[in-house]
Order: sequence, then structure tokens, then C-alpha cells
Amino acid sequence: MRRIAVIGCGGSGKTHLARRLGALLDVPVIHLDAVYYDSAWNALPQEKFAALQEELVAAPAWVIDGNYASTLPIRLKAADTVVFLDLPWWTCLWGIAQRQWRHGAGQHDQGVYNRITWGFVRYVLGYRRRMRPRVERLLAEHARGADVVVLRGRRAVRRFLTQVARATRAHA
Repeated sequence: MRRIAVIGCGGSGKTHLARRLGALLDVPVIHLDAVYYDSAWNALPQEKFAALQEELVAAPAWVIDGNYASTLPIRLKAADTVVFLDLPWWTCLWGIAQRQWRHGAGQHDQGVYNRITWGFVRYVLGYRRRMRPRVERLLAEHARGADVVVLRGRRAVRRFLTQVARATRAHA
């Protein structure tokens, strides 16, 4: 596990998982929100965002968290491991609420921008029905060489991190 793409619904814990994996594996962590948006929350043009990702995935080791389905194939083709956080909508909404309470609104050092809007809530509510099939198609098409790990709950995430920590200690 040296090139890891972490994907999933907003509030699923992508940033937290990416930070933990990066620390356990001593691998640089890249948060796509921090790459895509500037400090005023202006988005990069799509072509520039894709080109930046091509540069990022050329590195020998990384953990990249973020969805951005339009550029997901770039990361899937380069990843040796993909972790898909396929959590229920209520878990994701709870994660968003906790993040909001903990950090407040605005952009944070991990690139996450806390801005709860009705459109974002609708996206989270419909993620498994609308986005998951698209993500699954992209995984089948572009992640053929990667180990794909699907985690469906917070307990599964904790177990996965424990397994990675054990394997890292065993190889140290």
C-alpha cells in the first residue's frame, strides 16, 4: 500500500482515514478539496485540476482523499489500493454535523470546507442511490490493478486501520 485513493460520500470520514493511513504508512497525504479550491473557495478549471492530479499520482507514494468523479479515473489507474467508504447516509450526515460542531464553518487546514447547504444534504441522502453505481462502474473500469477495499461502517474502518497498523509493525 503505497498509492492509496480514498473515496466515499461527504461526511464518510475520507479525510480522517487518509490522515491515519498517511501516518501509519509514512506516506504523503493529499486532500483534493485543498487542491481544487483556493482560499476564497474558487474552483480550479477542470483541465488544470486534472493536470495537477496527473502530476500528483506520478509520485511513488501517496494517499489522496476526495471524490471528484470526473477525474477519479486518474487516481484509480495509478492506485495500488482504493478504499471506498460506502457508509449509510445517516452516518455521513452525523459525520458532517460532528465536523461542523468541532470546527465550525469555513475551510480547514485539511482542505475540507464546512458549508452545509440543502443541496449538499440532498447529495448525501442520495449518494448510495445515485453516485455509488457510478463509482462502482469507475472502479470496475479503471481500478483493475488495485486492491479495492469497501468499508460499510465506522467499525469496519477501525478494523481496517488496526489491520494496517499490525501489518506495518510486522514489516518494520
